[in-house]
Amino acid sequence: MKMIVFLMLAAWIGFSCNQSSEVNESVTADTAVGVKDGVFIHISEAYQDAHRALMPLKMATMMAEDRDVLVYMDIHAVELLVKGAKELQLGDFEPAHVYIKTLLEKGVGVYACPTCLKLAGYTADDLMEGVQLANKEAFFGFTKGRILTLDY
Repeated sequence: MKMIVFLMLAAWIGFSCNQSSEVNESVTADTAVGVKDGVFIHISEAYQDAHRALMPLKMATMMAEDRDVLVYMDIHAVELLVKGAKELQLGDFEPAHVYIKTLLEKGVGVYACPTCLKLAGYTADDLMEGVQLANKEAFFGFTKGRILTLDY
């Protein structure tokens, strides 16, 4: 009886290992034909912590050179996305609005959390041109490759 259980377990492990390598080969093959991985960047800070707001905007801009990128801004970060928002600058970073404009020009989706926007006293009409309200479908449809998440 122990031998039968051992053989069944060995067969299952062998099958599982085979399935795993097929998935890895499939991902490699997709990457070889031009499927890019995506980078999902989550930003929650603004004026309270300029470094935590500007670093991910810089990363998004750099990644957008050769990756699919989506920028999701919530909590305090939505304050940077409204018309007439004061500029945010720090050290050698570009100003926040330069990064945001560059991202939008590159076709990167920049999304604001609707609930956070409302809590901050704004509506969708207050958003800068090109910035959109977040929706869950955009989070999964912006890339055909794997999704790497950077959270600030």
